[in-house]
Amino acid sequence: MSAERSILVIDDEAPIRRLLRLTLEPQGYQIHEAGNGQLGLQEAAARRPDVIILDLGLPDMDGVAVLKRLREWSQTPVLVLSVRDREGDKVAALDNGADDYLTKPFGTAELLARLRAVQRRAPEAQEKPVFVSGDLKVDLATRAVTLKGKEVRLTATEYALLHELVRHAGKVVMHAQLLRSVWGPNAESQSQYLRVYITHLRKKLETPGSGKLIQTEPGIGYRLLVSE
Repeated sequence: MSAERSILVIDDEAPIRRLLRLTLEPQGYQIHEAGNGQLGLQEAAARRPDVIILDLGLPDMDGVAVLKRLREWSQTPVLVLSVRDREGDKVAALDNGADDYLTKPFGTAELLARLRAVQRRAPEAQEKPVFVSGDLKVDLATRAVTLKGKEVRLTATEYALLHELVRHAGKVVMHAQLLRSVWGPNAESQSQYLRVYITHLRKKLETPGSGKLIQTEPGIGYRLLVSE
């Protein structure tokens, strides 16, 4: 195995992190550690590991919440390693982006086998955590939005809408898809929501001198323009 393969361990228990380091480093893995969810997300964005081992019982945020945030911008394989052994916990983790689930205590051989398996299924290319188009910069890991270097404050709904446009930057995103993604599956007929919030985004992001950013495709949807 190449020594370049790296693993980020997000777990608040120092003895578990030490055990994983002692287990995995001899196998050729480079190990990085984070003791809480927020630090884990920061490390994931900065280090771009090949695999993430994630505990669910973190002190600052639940592991499922970490998964949801991570999946907003990254497809890095995630192996959940948790004492929670209830079916509901496993289903929630897998439904929200985990690639596999292993309960503590665990056997070394099984851990290594599961790591090999999630790496085989991993996509070759991962998304970049930062999107840039002209004067606009969106950090998908921290949810920070800046225009010409200045912070732009967005509401949760405004950010969710922008995030969906960023995910498909340069392509037309249909009205129904935007409504489903931002407002839920029962909102597809509520097109007025979309018009109002697109207007809000344009007011905040298309300031004088910044140029057009969101293009309307009449009767179809909206496109986030990409520029150098």
